[in-house]
Amino acid sequence: VWCAPYKVAVENVPDPKIINGRDAIIRVTSTCICGSDLHLVDGFIPFMKPGDIIGHEPMGIVEEVGPNVDKSKLKVGDRVIVPFPIGCGACFFCRRQLWSCCDNTNPNAAMAEQMFGFATAGIFGYSQLTGGYAGGQAEYLRVPLADVNCQVMPADLHDHQLVFLTDIFPTGYMAAEACNIQPDDTVAVWGCGPVGQFTIKS
Repeated sequence: VWCAPYKVAVENVPDPKIINGRDAIIRVTSTCICGSDLHLVDGFIPFMKPGDIIGHEPMGIVEEVGPNVDKSKLKVGDRVIVPFPIGCGACFFCRRQLWSCCDNTNPNAAMAEQMFGFATAGIFGYSQLTGGYAGGQAEYLRVPLADVNCQVMPADLHDHQLVFLTDIFPTGYMAAEACNIQPDDTVAVWGCGPVGQFTIKS
């Protein structure tokens, strides 16, 4: 949990519960720490509250589903990844697979728009600006609109082969796609770690 800038702690918190008919409860089996979590730790992202559970890169096993979850898409026992943005599946943006722009999942969208100049979807564990949802660095996670926001994964792959699909891999893939990388382009990639360079071959 987030306690204050530069202070996080492991604490006992109440287990999440189904509060809407399309919720699911996930038992988290793996999760990652995102580089953007550093912005929570250093106080750059405002409107964090002491006790907020952080984390938006979890995967796990479905333990419980609400009565209105589409059982053809999600059921108890499914192994799932949970992407970081929360989509409704029905708005203008979600119908175009622009999940992070969802119009319906951030109850504090006006506050985010005032701070950033635009609103975002709800995001797990990422301040009141993105909805105040509890995050996935916990034993259990409540996933709203679970039949949209849980992606069922194959049973024959282990967590470390899948967990990067929650945020890390799609972020890099989208960046590469937006750059329109072509065969034989040389591309440099850098971040918090060492610089990498590679050439795209057809």
